[in-house]
Amino acid sequence: MASTASRTPLADSRARMDYFQRARLLAAMCDVAAECGLTGATVARVIARAGVSRRTFYEQFANREQCFSAAFGDSVERASACVLPVYRSGGCWLDRLRAGVAALLAFLDRDRYAALLLIGSLATERCTLEPRLRVIDLLVAAVDEGRDEPKANRNMPALAGEGVVGGALSILHARAVRGEEPLTPLQGQLMSMIVMPYLGSAAALQELARPSPPVAGVPEAGWSVDALRKSGVRLTYRTMQVLQHLAQQPGCSNRQAGDAAGIHDPGQISKLLSRLQHLGLIENTGGPPGKGAPNAWALTGRGREIGRAIGRQAATR
Repeated sequence: MASTASRTPLADSRARMDYFQRARLLAAMCDVAAECGLTGATVARVIARAGVSRRTFYEQFANREQCFSAAFGDSVERASACVLPVYRSGGCWLDRLRAGVAALLAFLDRDRYAALLLIGSLATERCTLEPRLRVIDLLVAAVDEGRDEPKANRNMPALAGEGVVGGALSILHARAVRGEEPLTPLQGQLMSMIVMPYLGSAAALQELARPSPPVAGVPEAGWSVDALRKSGVRLTYRTMQVLQHLAQQPGCSNRQAGDAAGIHDPGQISKLLSRLQHLGLIENTGGPPGKGAPNAWALTGRGREIGRAIGRQAATR
């Protein structure tokens, strides 16, 4: 692999473009598979949702199963990045488990499409068989640590952990499919169900009575599914160059933005900037329209979210 110093700006830009095309396809697969299942997640539906060409899809993935598997794996990685740090932060089994459950529910609430893909795939699609079994094994192992608690029930069945995890996943999947209410308030009930076979009814009632506080500071991981899904913009090379330039140099004019994107036609860059403004990704911080003041473009909050992702990729390529 070429060193960072030897890479040209064009090569870096193409690498970032490749990254975002893949990201859009993964986000689209999350949406479509959550709505239609793998059978209904055709390449045609995925590329229509992603806003990319069929050729772009096959440059990234051999088939829809490979794309689905990648989307599943990405959802697992992002969920793990939210849950594992708090679960491993120390304390007794109950404290760690409670923190982990709270973080997982917050993640699933934040991205319901990923929730449907992740939880639903744990029980269905064959192309994710091995990775989903690994996920279930990790969940069962974490729950089954309750056997080592000083007051643990020594007569519980060997399948207690598997039964608890299977039941919890079934409950979460049913709620996620309906999408009628947030999952976070289920924390007390899920914890009560989990601890019952290990610590008995008294501990279960305590968990049931415990309030479910909001989880603060749960980190986002990897590319932002919501930013890509909600932006509504097709991330072409030139569009990405404009967003990256504004992330680094806010307040630039039409001409400066055009130079960064390699667009020297004033009409073309004006059209692109207007489209990005209409999508809520950039704003004109210059003088009022019609007063003769030059435009001064800057990213909005949504635009900065994508801009930060572009910057992170630029630093790692």
